[in-house]
Amino acid sequence: MSIMDIQLNFEEKGTGFPMILLHGNGENLEYFRNQIEYFSRFYRVIAIDTRGHGKSPRGEKPFTITQFAEDLYDFMVLWDIQKAIILGFSDGGNIALNFALKHLDMVEKLILNGANLTPEGVKRYVQIPIEIGYKIASVFAKRSINAKKNAEMLGLMVNEPNIKPEELTKVNVPTLVIAGSKDMIKTSHTKLIYESLPNARLEILEGDHFIANKRAEEFNRVVHDFLNSNF
Repeated sequence: MSIMDIQLNFEEKGTGFPMILLHGNGENLEYFRNQIEYFSRFYRVIAIDTRGHGKSPRGEKPFTITQFAEDLYDFMVLWDIQKAIILGFSDGGNIALNFALKHLDMVEKLILNGANLTPEGVKRYVQIPIEIGYKIASVFAKRSINAKKNAEMLGLMVNEPNIKPEELTKVNVPTLVIAGSKDMIKTSHTKLIYESLPNARLEILEGDHFIANKRAEEFNRVVHDFLNSNF
């Protein structure tokens, strides 16, 4: 176990088997308010603020998806969580996938919502402004703390993740790949993730990238059905 330089902020509700929720870029655990309330009736729900997000400090370690996955490992060891269902949204999905590739024995089931393997998985009309914003913020990063923070956040989407589809063959735990019909992740890319996983189910719900938040009832039902199936 690596020594964590920070303490991650989290919220816990419910009892039973652990279910960890990982939010997206620039967000915090509040994104999952509807999921915390719903799933805590069945599971011990633990929603985490990623390093440098919400109430979790930035710390000194690298601000990368790989590091965030390592933070999750350290968090689970610290709180003696040997195995969990992991639900990740957007960058949280990328963290979950990164974590599963390294610590599969700690994953019971996986829910990947709006995840991507590489920045190419994001639709260009969404990615171009991110790339421009990243370049501008990077120029001012040395002079401004806010610009540095902005550059780090945008950098996560410009430079990461970097997962090859063939790597997913190792992730043989039951996995739900779920995205919106008008998601900022290309549908072809979401299907590539699903097809590359050996034990996956695919669900495309009507809506955009933020279906867990905007279409909570339907999202929760689909996730619950998946978790209750002998899949």
